[in-house]
Amino acid sequence: MPKLAMLNQQGESIGSLDLKDEVFAAENNNQVIYDVVKQQRAAMRQGTVMTKNRSAVNGGGRKPYRQKGTGHARQGTIRAPQYVGGGVVFGPSPRDYSYKVNRKVRRLALRIALSEKLRGENLVVVDSITLASHRTKEMITVLENLKVEGKIMVVLSETSDLVSTAARNIPNVRVTMYNHISVYDILNTNKIVITKDALERIEEVLS
Repeated sequence: MPKLAMLNQQGESIGSLDLKDEVFAAENNNQVIYDVVKQQRAAMRQGTVMTKNRSAVNGGGRKPYRQKGTGHARQGTIRAPQYVGGGVVFGPSPRDYSYKVNRKVRRLALRIALSEKLRGENLVVVDSITLASHRTKEMITVLENLKVEGKIMVVLSETSDLVSTAARNIPNVRVTMYNHISVYDILNTNKIVITKDALERIEEVLS
């Protein structure tokens, strides 16, 4: 059973936590991680790109010249694709890029990502994060006490306007809820700072 030291927001060790094997001792599986991250990246795409086909381009309602007798190839509209200003052939149109990955696979990927963060000593557990005000300096002090650098994701068990406001002006720091974390978010951060309550809720969901 993995163990992890629990800190307070002053960076002092105040005990240790026994983590569940089924959540934080998962074996690495690159294919599962790849499948889930690919699905999440696809779902992020806006899918709003669009080109106009010959029926959507403005103008060209009149036949440019008569059918026969001109020596030119017959044409029905100057908005045909071969004309400058004409429609685009087989261009992209608005679509939804998202697709489904099974829930068991998604949860397994979360377990693997969290286990890898634990094995790399990039998971920091604090008993709680309590700020007196929404000043950015207070949040910077907490992060410095915890000795975390780089891209940091702070995971809370419930929303905190003070923490969110204090952290939003700090580069590479993101505050989120325990039920909003994703595999992509975990892999895209160097350190995860998580409160004890949020950790327990994640274990409850994934175990």
